[in-house]
Amino acid sequence: MPFAYPNFHSDFLTGKSLIIGCPKLDDAEFYVDKLTEILKNNSIKAVTLVNMEVPCCFGLQHIVEEAVQKAGKVIPIRQTVITIRGEKQ
Repeated sequence: MPFAYPNFHSDFLTGKSLIIGCPKLDDAEFYVDKLTEILKNNSIKAVTLVNMEVPCCFGLQHIVEEAVQKAGKVIPIRQTVITIRGEKQ
């Protein structure tokens, strides 16, 4: 994402932690389990999901939603989509 969107760090990372994943190339169930544990064991106020507009990236939304549900918490999920031209939608 930082390659496509030059302001990635300043717009999304200030004062936050980062988790990166690819639902197309990696084990989605592993992501769900790992994120569930992170959410259960920490005081997370919100999740900001930034993905490219390509279809495979939208699998991350389902992973995050499932992890929040499994963690048994109410955590808002904010999503931003970056176009293949590097613009925020």
